[in-house]
Amino acid sequence: MRDNGRSPTDRIDAFCDAVPRDQARAERHGPLTLFVRAGPGWPYYARPTRGSGAVSADISADDIGAVRDRQRALGAPESFEWIDEVTPTMRAACEKAGLRVTAHPLMVLVPGERPPRDPAVDVRLIAADAPDLARMQAVQMIAFGTPTMAPGAGDAADRDAMVPAVEAAALNLVRDRMRSGRMVLAAAFDTGFEGPVAAGGCQILLPVAEIVGLGTLPAVRRRGLGTAVTAILAEAALARRAETVFLSAADDDVARMYGRLGFVRVGTSAVASPAS
Repeated sequence: MRDNGRSPTDRIDAFCDAVPRDQARAERHGPLTLFVRAGPGWPYYARPTRGSGAVSADISADDIGAVRDRQRALGAPESFEWIDEVTPTMRAACEKAGLRVTAHPLMVLVPGERPPRDPAVDVRLIAADAPDLARMQAVQMIAFGTPTMAPGAGDAADRDAMVPAVEAAALNLVRDRMRSGRMVLAAAFDTGFEGPVAAGGCQILLPVAEIVGLGTLPAVRRRGLGTAVTAILAEAALARRAETVFLSAADDDVARMYGRLGFVRVGTSAVASPAS
């Protein structure tokens, strides 16, 4: 699958290099680029520096170590992200440097596909000034704290108790990105829970869009809420003229769920961080 002469993985790699640049300072460290957060919001990662060829230069464990030293000096997470097919030397370098690597199916919505919507699910796009925005963030925080797909603890009371932990500065940053058109948020609602029970976002930097942060309260998992949020976000990205809509699935089981929405695997998204 190719798009205007560029592979989906190359388009996505360029997107991942470009997205942090409006909120972070890019530091070049040999074959790696470290994005340093400038102001409030989430911390960013280090990744292979984009080169003129399809594959970046060889990366060594020493290169990884030098960036980790800089991350520690900054008090930033020792986090690295890349696409295996674009930078095949990165994984071995990270492992040799003592980092744990996790791999995730990298999936793209097939051109022309429109993910089906479930009319039984109350799912909607969220405005930047919506009062439920903090509770949506709380849903995501709880969901990522219990990352398996299985149902479990984590209900409306837990969601509402988590709201005070949502940083106002981070919330304002999300609102700013929504107003500028760089981000779209969506949530699924359940009347019994009096508010959002699943949430996710889509980062847009045309012609590419990434669906991110999909999370469902453990108490209501396996009801199709996450897929409903994914479908409406993909629909919103296409409406905003995105040509490549992608996401990283947690594992093969989750990838199969996205496959039912019209996404296909095109590669492997990798993340490295200290094992501890």
